[in-house]
Amino acid sequence: MSSTTPAQPSRAPSGSSSTPPPALSLTERRKAATRMEIARAAAGLFARHGLRATRAEDIAQAAGIAPRTFYRYFASKEEAVAPLYAAGAQRWAEAVREAPAGLSVPEALDHAVRHTLSPGGGVSAASWEWVRTLIRLATTSPPLRKVWAEVCQEAEDTLAGVLVERDGAGDREAGGSGAFGSEAGGGGGGNRGAGDREGNDREGDDHEAGDREAQGADNVADGPGASPDLRFTAAVASAAVRVAVESWATGDAPATGPDGPAALALRNLAALRDFRWERRP
Repeated sequence: MSSTTPAQPSRAPSGSSSTPPPALSLTERRKAATRMEIARAAAGLFARHGLRATRAEDIAQAAGIAPRTFYRYFASKEEAVAPLYAAGAQRWAEAVREAPAGLSVPEALDHAVRHTLSPGGGVSAASWEWVRTLIRLATTSPPLRKVWAEVCQEAEDTLAGVLVERDGAGDREAGGSGAFGSEAGGGGGGNRGAGDREGNDREGDDHEAGDREAQGADNVADGPGASPDLRFTAAVASAAVRVAVESWATGDAPATGPDGPAALALRNLAALRDFRWERRP
């Protein structure tokens, strides 16, 4: 799943099965905001001029930063749109996390789909058209397809962690203890000028270039923890939603209605009615 707007921090509703992840530091929020600004600039240029005609230098200029700053955040122009791909997936995982504790896994998944894959559920109808454009680009560009695939894999890992949290919360409510432990990160953002970005970027010259590799290593380190059953459940649920969004993006149907991403995702999940969503004893 993807979106063209950053996921906004939200408060867990009463009765949710887990608490929101810790708030990001000011530095982390600034970096996340800069990444999203670069991503929006890249998406706009890709849509207007095409992927092939757009250079990393063009994206940097549109975002109001120096080319060297661009390369501290992203290794290539294709990677620049990863935050847009990832924001919606994070929003959906958060909606699963914040679903009422009494809901079963399939009910929590349906709840999340209805709250995040319909215009008005955090993403406007116009933004969904940006989603369509970006996913279509991924079908024609191998490098961009690789970025999309990596984001989908990370989203699946995040969902597995969320399911671990819900599973552990259920065990605690039953008087036991969770079988697994997990941590899941959140997203945040802020606005600032290009000059402020440059100043803060210079403070991180000694280590910023390694952030991409460190982030990847952290994802690998934090990934294990879910049981094979919960990881398989996360993979099945993620595939159901991903295929729905991709199928919608390749056509011309509006984001609402029987052929919209939410309706297609609910249809895919309903087709898995006999799937054993819960953890095996």
